[in-house]
Amino acid sequence: MPTEEVRRAPVPRLVDSAGFRFAVFFAGMFLLGGVAFAGIVWYNTAGGLDRQTDAAIRADVSALLARYRESGRDGVLQAIAYRLTRDGDDQDLYRLTDSAGTMLAGNLDPMPDELSGPPPESEGLRWLRAGMVRDGVGTEVRIYRADLPNGDRLLVGRDEEERLHLRELLARGLGWAASASGLIALIGALLLRRALQSMLRPAADTVSAIAGGDLSQRVPLSGRDDEFDRLGRTLNAMLDKVATLMAGIRGVSDAIAHDLRTPVARARGRLEEAQDADPEAMRRAIEQGIADLDAMTRIFQAVLRITEAEAGARRAAFAAIDLTPLLADAAELYEAIAESRSVTLEVDLPETLPLTGDRDLLLQAVANLLDNAVKFSPAGSRIRLSAETRGSTQRVTVADEGPGLPAPDRARAGERFFRADNARTTPGYGLGLSLVRAVAGLHGGALILDDTHPGQTPPGLSATLCLDAGPVRPAAD
Repeated sequence: MPTEEVRRAPVPRLVDSAGFRFAVFFAGMFLLGGVAFAGIVWYNTAGGLDRQTDAAIRADVSALLARYRESGRDGVLQAIAYRLTRDGDDQDLYRLTDSAGTMLAGNLDPMPDELSGPPPESEGLRWLRAGMVRDGVGTEVRIYRADLPNGDRLLVGRDEEERLHLRELLARGLGWAASASGLIALIGALLLRRALQSMLRPAADTVSAIAGGDLSQRVPLSGRDDEFDRLGRTLNAMLDKVATLMAGIRGVSDAIAHDLRTPVARARGRLEEAQDADPEAMRRAIEQGIADLDAMTRIFQAVLRITEAEAGARRAAFAAIDLTPLLADAAELYEAIAESRSVTLEVDLPETLPLTGDRDLLLQAVANLLDNAVKFSPAGSRIRLSAETRGSTQRVTVADEGPGLPAPDRARAGERFFRADNARTTPGYGLGLSLVRAVAGLHGGALILDDTHPGQTPPGLSATLCLDAGPVRPAAD
């Protein structure tokens, strides 16, 4: 792998970076929350004071109207005089005038022009917030007009100077809070952008290094097990798979070149010898050349089937099947072959083995297992084909009494073109178990290899094909 320094990914422009957009979104949401908070505070303080003032005025007017109904104008005059004597803060405002406009009682002088004239038709027109000068100081008052049955006009109000001062203080405080919130939002947005860039930088650098040809690079993990660590683990798993596939491609290429070199050279040599040979020798050379070409075709077909199974390209052919008849057909096919080699094939199958899968591939996989068992079983030995259901898994086992496979060879038995030392002298290309393992993976299972008789000599080989019995959705196009 290259050892030069990993090229760093270019930093995007500020407005084009995802970190900037996240930061702007964070700042906007933070400010929106601040505005909502300020609105709630204002509504429940300044607005609450206004509502409290209006409620107090309404209650005062209702009390004075009730006093009028009890004692007439004199009762109202007495009530206003009593209220003014108890108003130490000089915040309450009253004015009672007769129908001619002559002031009879109160401390509100003069009457606002907006409340003069005939009685208003709506409740809203009875209210007024106006600026006035009291004791040489400008202030704002809130006044309500009530017309008595005898034609008298009653004005009841409150001086809002203190409340205005409180609202001013509240507005100033909210303004400072808004400024601080804006500054905090800006700082938080910048920190968020920097944190996102820092967390995504290792993945970007790793991908850049991979694009440059250094397949050994992996995304470093922080150990916090957060979303970025999970993303890093997913990328690393993908990179490991890519590296495995690349190694497999190189291995397959080398193996194909190695395995095809012999039949190609043999066919070429026979054809060269047949150039000056008699017709019979030429016919034999042509037949042998055709056989060599057929062998090469079988290699390519086997590799193609394995590739299709590993890529999931055959899932479109999945259907509900019963494994028991399929296994019985495979056993019937290889029973005669086993007898010709003085090997006994025993079958132990349940009544039914429901499965969703590709019938042709499953039959080919079982046939490969039986073919290997017959090929490596000595005369007088037995081969046992059995199947069972364990939970949601269908298990098909082919056990023989042959030489078996050492543990290191069992670990490599699914590799394409791999052949153990004891199989070098037997015909084959090292693709049988590769296809079986690919078919098992396509059906959500695995191929398990073990000794048939552990501790004995020879130990035999037990090959178990584990298949998921549940429905498998077809692969997407």
